[in-house]
Amino acid sequence: MDQLSKSLLTGFMGTNAMTVSSDLMSKIMGENFREPAHLETLIKRLFPHWSCHAKRISAWGAHYAMGFIFAAIYVELWQTKKIEHSLKNGMLLGLVSGVLGYLIWKGTFKAHPLPPWINYKHYYLQRIPAHIIFAVIATLTYRLIELNDRHNSK
Repeated sequence: MDQLSKSLLTGFMGTNAMTVSSDLMSKIMGENFREPAHLETLIKRLFPHWSCHAKRISAWGAHYAMGFIFAAIYVELWQTKKIEHSLKNGMLLGLVSGVLGYLIWKGTFKAHPLPPWINYKHYYLQRIPAHIIFAVIATLTYRLIELNDRHNSK
């Protein structure tokens, strides 16, 4: 499988897992940690004339696009052997990604003229475990792809 396909698949799987974990954490904590919901709110307030469908697709598209970007960086690191695709390194990548995610969300909310009314401290703290889940699932997905590629090349 080529590098782009690996990035897309690892990003897709990691983003799926992160989305489910954020939804679960929302239900447990009684707060909204759902990334697409916050993105939709941001888009809705900037583009109120857009249809609900366009806002929802834009929000989910932005959410998955960020997942693909993170995954492309991971895959590049793994492909060039800069880091091993181990679970330990996956968790470390998730920690670093969580800090980056925190900074990206904080900057996005600060730059937006009408950000959502949420408990930002809780939302930012939840970015770390969400990104660790993303990175671990991305790592496992990549490992499975590599196993499959080795098996198919025999």
